[in-house]
Amino acid sequence: MDNLIADFLQDLELSGKTEITVLHYGYCLKNFKAYLDGRSPLDVNKEILRGFIAYLKAQDKTAKTVENYFSVLSSFYEYLVFEEKTPANPVIAVRKRYLKRYKDNNDGQARKLISVADMANLINCTLDIRDKAVITLLAKTGIRRHELVELDISDLDLIENKIRLKPTAKRTNRTVFFDDECSFILRRWLSIRQDMNKKSCQALFLNAEGERLNRSGVYNLVTEAARRAGLHDPSSEKLEDHFGPHCCRHWFCTHLFRNGMKREYIKELRGDSRKEAFDLYNHIDLKELKEAYLACIPPLGL
Repeated sequence: MDNLIADFLQDLELSGKTEITVLHYGYCLKNFKAYLDGRSPLDVNKEILRGFIAYLKAQDKTAKTVENYFSVLSSFYEYLVFEEKTPANPVIAVRKRYLKRYKDNNDGQARKLISVADMANLINCTLDIRDKAVITLLAKTGIRRHELVELDISDLDLIENKIRLKPTAKRTNRTVFFDDECSFILRRWLSIRQDMNKKSCQALFLNAEGERLNRSGVYNLVTEAARRAGLHDPSSEKLEDHFGPHCCRHWFCTHLFRNGMKREYIKELRGDSRKEAFDLYNHIDLKELKEAYLACIPPLGL
């Protein structure tokens, strides 16, 4: 089971989950493994899962904590189904029958990854060129929201189609790439930006006052564009009905992986800390990385 858990946690990292989330999933699965007491997770059925509910309640776990465990288990088994390790997710029916929060939320699942066609539609339906450029850059580079708002004009290289990100505690020299259709959108934005830049701001993206666009501004423009495209319902309490900036990072990592990019290349583009795996990253050549990126990033027809 250890190998299955390790592969699942690595997959969570590739799909854009935060370090804290990955650690939490690992903790829950470690406890589930202890409960199985040597039984294979591939042999788990409703009887075993009902027993796990009783096991958690006997430890005075709250209903919210029990549901949390089963949310993790459901994600784990969805991964096993995707990898063709097991034919079906045994957790769904048990959650639906026995866990109240699951029933209140219908299926309790996190938002499904949007397709390439959905991402293309989201961007093509966004008419404001600044907003279009922001969403395109998030999707094509996988950078985080705070990394985007910190970008200056000088960080952008439109000759080589790359961006040098600001140094952080984890990484001091991270470069990301973008393709020609992203470059086209960025050039359109820059042609308008110069007329908006009344305050000589160095930021790549500006707000209506000519100042640096902030994190809230990015969130608002992405969710509003997603709402118009039918991908975001702000009135819903269901996670799967929401789409925000981090979903672009999730889309980026997952589609690169599905298109055959090596895991170490995805981790490099994601900006994972080199301190934890220096030997793995030290040999990566930027030319090779860019070629792999261009071969795997989905075209959107922009």
